[in-house]
Amino acid sequence: MQRDRLLQSAVRTVRKNGVKVRFADCQLDTDARRLERGGEEAHLSPKAFEVLTLLIGTRPRAVSKAELFDRVWPETFVTEASLARVINEIRAAIGDRARDGGVVRTVHGYGYAFAAEIEAQPAARHSTRHPICWLFYGAKDLGLPDGQHVIGRDPAVAVCLDSPKVSRHHARITVSGESAILEDLGSKNGVFVRGERITDPTPLRSGDEIRIGSLTLVFRVVTRLQSTETEVVPRASK
Repeated sequence: MQRDRLLQSAVRTVRKNGVKVRFADCQLDTDARRLERGGEEAHLSPKAFEVLTLLIGTRPRAVSKAELFDRVWPETFVTEASLARVINEIRAAIGDRARDGGVVRTVHGYGYAFAAEIEAQPAARHSTRHPICWLFYGAKDLGLPDGQHVIGRDPAVAVCLDSPKVSRHHARITVSGESAILEDLGSKNGVFVRGERITDPTPLRSGDEIRIGSLTLVFRVVTRLQSTETEVVPRASK
């Protein structure tokens, strides 16, 4: 009993301090935002990663669909079908086939629960610096760590834009350090950078305005080791 309480306490520090969690043949490293299965990296979309982290952090409690919507998709309308797709993505990534008796347990008519035994340990701390590349849109600030970040209307993508003029998977930003490249993923209404529609992968410069549908986002590179809250940053508007 005491061991379980200590373990749960450790896991609940996931978002604040970062942990490594082992279960079945998987390991989740919340600092590195990395999931491994059988020693190999298993890809999860950003929203799927958040849902899995939340389910582990609340283990063994079942989490209602309403709570998942509120905590993972705040101020965004998400259907139960979208949530089901994210759960299926998690199950595929971790090799979980059983809906009722596996790692991610379906609580019918309510939500989901993480049912596997876990081992948790503090994750190694890396640099305390903030992400170098950022997107600003509306009242939101989104740090972009190294890797690929899909922009679109699908609630499961990294940058979800709630607009009928935005395709489900509209564009992608690939970040490496201070460099970022923007691509149009075959969207209907196009992607515009510095007022021109792009047709090929386009390097971004700090301060570039990106127009997707009727929305404008500002890309910015922050090179100083400081909080973005201390910077005066132009806000994008609809």
